[in-house]
Amino acid sequence: MRKLTELIFNNTYSELPSHFGTRITPQPLDNPSLVSVNPMICDLLELDPAEANTPYFADIFTGNDDLSGFEPIAMKYTGHQFGQYNPDLGDGRGLLMGEVLTSAGKKWDIHLKGSGQTPYSRMGDGRAVLRSSIREYLASAAMKGLGIQTTHALAVLVSDTPVYREKAEQGATLIRVAESHLRFGHFEYLFYTQRHEDLKLLADYLIKHHFSDLRDHPSPYAVMFQRIVDLTAVLIADWQAVGFAHGVMNTDNMSVLGLTFDYGPYGFLDDYQPGFICNHSDYTGRYAFNQQPSIALWNLSALGYALTPLLDKAEIDTALHSYQTRLQQEYSIRMRNKLGIMERHEEDSALFSQMFDLLATQAVDYTLFFRILSTIPASQLSGSHPLFSEIIRDMAPLQIWLNAYAKRLTLEQQSDESRLALMRLHNPKFILRNYLAQTAIEQAEKGDYSMIDDLLTVLARPYDEHPAFEHFAAKPPEWGKTLEISCSS
Repeated sequence: MRKLTELIFNNTYSELPSHFGTRITPQPLDNPSLVSVNPMICDLLELDPAEANTPYFADIFTGNDDLSGFEPIAMKYTGHQFGQYNPDLGDGRGLLMGEVLTSAGKKWDIHLKGSGQTPYSRMGDGRAVLRSSIREYLASAAMKGLGIQTTHALAVLVSDTPVYREKAEQGATLIRVAESHLRFGHFEYLFYTQRHEDLKLLADYLIKHHFSDLRDHPSPYAVMFQRIVDLTAVLIADWQAVGFAHGVMNTDNMSVLGLTFDYGPYGFLDDYQPGFICNHSDYTGRYAFNQQPSIALWNLSALGYALTPLLDKAEIDTALHSYQTRLQQEYSIRMRNKLGIMERHEEDSALFSQMFDLLATQAVDYTLFFRILSTIPASQLSGSHPLFSEIIRDMAPLQIWLNAYAKRLTLEQQSDESRLALMRLHNPKFILRNYLAQTAIEQAEKGDYSMIDDLLTVLARPYDEHPAFEHFAAKPPEWGKTLEISCSS
């Protein structure tokens, strides 16, 4: 493990042309202090977690001191927001501070959110508040624990600097860590400004640093786009299977590496609602839970259009046409694992359809349904289940489905013990429900950060039991299901 001053930097993005971003230093926050540090992300960077408890750490990441190796850049990109192209985007409250190189040669971006105004702030203050920083910090930990590709968050820092939203709040900084912060919008920016040579340069950069096996491929850009399509399909399958709604799937929030990016008004499903809208600002439901697969394809089409100087139409169409098939394949694997069904039979489609109808009409808690199901041996599926009675209003439709499920399981070759073990590996007991994040935020705003660290513990291993934190796995209170989260969060 290294100290901060021992980190090795390899700032490749800063070597790109100047119009790829603007060099700018963070604007200091007053009297900064640590809220929480994630030791698992320290491990990624080979950073000693004890460093986070030093005043130097807080000063470095809040603009009050310098670290040799940092070359802060506000990245320039554009993108489609709610379907409309916006040319005025970029890191408006963030900075790419530098790229840490580990002993194994792995490159990690260090990125600040809440570092002050940049040329892309669009009249904003460039700041982040404590509540939104905590939400992203916990969400990235939750996704990592669930095995879903994501950006990470090393730590949250808070300050005495007031930041004004609906009311005065504490200014904060989130230290984000990712393999790359390249977005669909980076390519859109270069395409729409007709910088086609730079578009090729950025594609070459992506291939060199992240798809290096394509460097000698006879059609590297076509395969690059195909890989982005595949990574996106896998990501969306993961989201849909676990019940995650992103809330702001603009193209500037889409990663070319298939990472969950820019956590804002996200939400995990409580009661199963196919049309669940987690973003209170999404008035039309464009980014509703059940719209995410089609919106991802829309975004990929926008990226494909931006890559037309490098690809012909047939190459773009081939990749886009493969998206739905790959998504369905990946989603099917995940849902079969959730039900412990390994073999394929004709009646499976009807079984899944009936299950989703049951979940929707009965407003069943999505996570608890599958976790409870993961504890019931096949021989007991026809009996009474008090745990189910706590989350389902009418037990009669459930029992009809359970009988069909039990009959389907007789066609499986695996043992019942193996089925249940498999299901518990794919049905988390703990998810980051909105009310849990909100409760942790309210405590943190009073200076108590203990719930944040408790949540980190269970979110790191959400498939385990964690008896000391059983209350985090309980059915949410009614008020917790109706929290309004918007982009301003």
